[in-house]
Amino acid sequence: MQRNTQQRQAIQSVLSTAMGPLTIPEIHQAAQRRAPSLGIATVYRTIRRMLDQGAILQIGIPGELPRYENAGRSHHHFFQCRTCSRVYEIHDCPRDLDRLIPEGFELEDHEVFLFGRCNECRSVVS
Repeated sequence: MQRNTQQRQAIQSVLSTAMGPLTIPEIHQAAQRRAPSLGIATVYRTIRRMLDQGAILQIGIPGELPRYENAGRSHHHFFQCRTCSRVYEIHDCPRDLDRLIPEGFELEDHEVFLFGRCNECRSVVS
């Protein structure tokens, strides 16, 4: 049985309050505010255990580090800012994806990633 340490609680808290999926370095940085002695190796071990337990999901964005978010959430998609690289959840879904599938194929699942600039980066004058 695993102990629910302050470090594990910090990691779980970061994931439960995130506005989108996070990389391990992002989780580590945010969780250190709650547990200053938290090491990156502990974050990797904890994330691996949480994945094995089905508590979190790994989100893959091509060319990026894997990101993680809590499992059991409602269906959603993602927007990634090309300036700051943050990823945000989109709580809507294009419903008519069947029209995009080649004839004779069957759609089993989908992920939608939109890319652009977030509100904060748009307001910065370059």
